Amino acid sequence: MRTFVGIVGLVLMAGAVGAEAPPRAADLVVRNAAIWTGEKAMPEAEALAVVGERLVAVGTAAEVTPWIGPATKVLDLGGRRVVPGFIDAHTHFVSGGFALLGLDLRHTASPVEFARRIGEAAARLPPGRWLHLGAWDHEVWPGSPLPRRDWIDAATAEVPVFLDRLDGHMGLANSRALALAGITKATPDPPGGAIDRDPATGEPTGILRDAAMNLVYSKIPAFTDGEYDAALAAALAEAARVGVTSVQDITQWEEVSAFERARHRGELTVRVYMRTPLASWERQRDLVRAGGRGDDRLRFGGFKAYMDGSLGSTTALFFAPYADAPGSSGLLADDWFPEGILQKRIAGADREGFQVSVHAIGERANAMLLDLFGQVAAANPVRDRRFRIEHAQHLRPQELRRFAQLGVIASMQPVHLADDGRWAEHRLGPERVNGSYAFRSLALDGARLAFGTDWPVAPLDPMAGIAAAVGRRTLDGRNPDGWIPGQKIPAAAALAAYTAGSAYAEFAEADKGTLAAGRLADFVALSADPLAAPVEALAGIRAELTVVGGRVVRDATGGAKR
Repeated sequence: MRTFVGIVGLVLMAGAVGAEAPPRAADLVVRNAAIWTGEKAMPEAEALAVVGERLVAVGTAAEVTPWIGPATKVLDLGGRRVVPGFIDAHTHFVSGGFALLGLDLRHTASPVEFARRIGEAAARLPPGRWLHLGAWDHEVWPGSPLPRRDWIDAATAEVPVFLDRLDGHMGLANSRALALAGITKATPDPPGGAIDRDPATGEPTGILRDAAMNLVYSKIPAFTDGEYDAALAAALAEAARVGVTSVQDITQWEEVSAFERARHRGELTVRVYMRTPLASWERQRDLVRAGGRGDDRLRFGGFKAYMDGSLGSTTALFFAPYADAPGSSGLLADDWFPEGILQKRIAGADREGFQVSVHAIGERANAMLLDLFGQVAAANPVRDRRFRIEHAQHLRPQELRRFAQLGVIASMQPVHLADDGRWAEHRLGPERVNGSYAFRSLALDGARLAFGTDWPVAPLDPMAGIAAAVGRRTLDGRNPDGWIPGQKIPAAAALAAYTAGSAYAEFAEADKGTLAAGRLADFVALSADPLAAPVEALAGIRAELTVVGGRVVRDATGGAKR
């Protein structure tokens, strides 16, 4: 019978474990550790050695000790659990840095506190500056009312305000921002978006959904290079703190230069797989033709598009209307329009050999996207394309099987279920909700899972995601045995999805995701063992040592000997 990790398909065969006569001394040796390698043939080890950026030995103390020379840095980890570096399969990395530096409204307890904090932040701004980002979440307020511009107009005066909901698919504009964007009661909804309107007057309430948000985004002044660099620095520090050594990023074109500057300065302490917008896919194609994809620290990794919106913003696309919004079944994203353009772009990028990943959350969006992927794969030459669906949150049984049949990667963010599970049934009803975050069913059907966070939608910490996948507990404490508990997966499978699974999702399984000789020396030492910890303790496990390419980028071990 297949093991669960074997079913997920995330543990690779082991490489060599050492050499009797090392050709040179190691730069770094880790010993007295409990190393989970992720390798099927040798899942556990106690020491490892690094030369340059790569592992040269992983095995017993006796196998690794010969690599120690006079100049070797030796870390005694006191029995700590070591795992491959976490690979976050879905981030908005620079945006995460801006969120760390800016206004965070996700934990406001009420509309009153929400309005007060916005007013205080607006008062601190110099004239002419916008107040934006914000990451609010109306689902945490009593009754879950959507905010309105009249809540904040008096406190923000002439300061233009546009604050995203934490999922990035809905935002609140004050009257000043609406005026600058030219949005009035006569403004039509753009394709792929919606302007919320007061039912009595027809005037915009200030809530803009998906493509309608672009009407305001186009008016917000661009960040300076210095602001981008500061945000990236904050993001890199956060990644080191939580043990994330690689990210598969949703990268806007203006962010590419920030990554390149950090790479040039030797400050890019995370490996970045950049996915730029599919709508401008020819731009990346031309850059790759001229200069290549990059290297194992920073490289172009294909494209990202959107099929629909989000559950929290009631813009995820379903076959039937929302239980709590019977007038809507969600929205197709603006990447769909004009009809036929999304398939044309996917097919064009795929013919050129690029990976394509597309956001789909609602069950209808996932079904339609799987159809598109199947049609493109049938029309284009056979190759290892590894199409990806980002999120894959709500699926019917017939779509579950198609992921494995089509070789489509399910790039999922388990930490979201801890939030969504508090209110998803109210939105979807008691039957449809059972197709939510179907990790176990996807794995049993043979699909590849790659885990991430969608940071800054959720915190970057991988252990929060592992805890959610294993325990499926919700933030309100009402599901101690798990929300939809039949979709729980073991800790080893969740850990594999955050390491080897994500490595596979970016065609990097030969270089990272497991610990074996020849792999990149990306690894993390943890404060406790997630494979042995009770489910209630998983989220509290911390990264105490983060190593990227053999370089210690953060060390909080305290008592570790050198």
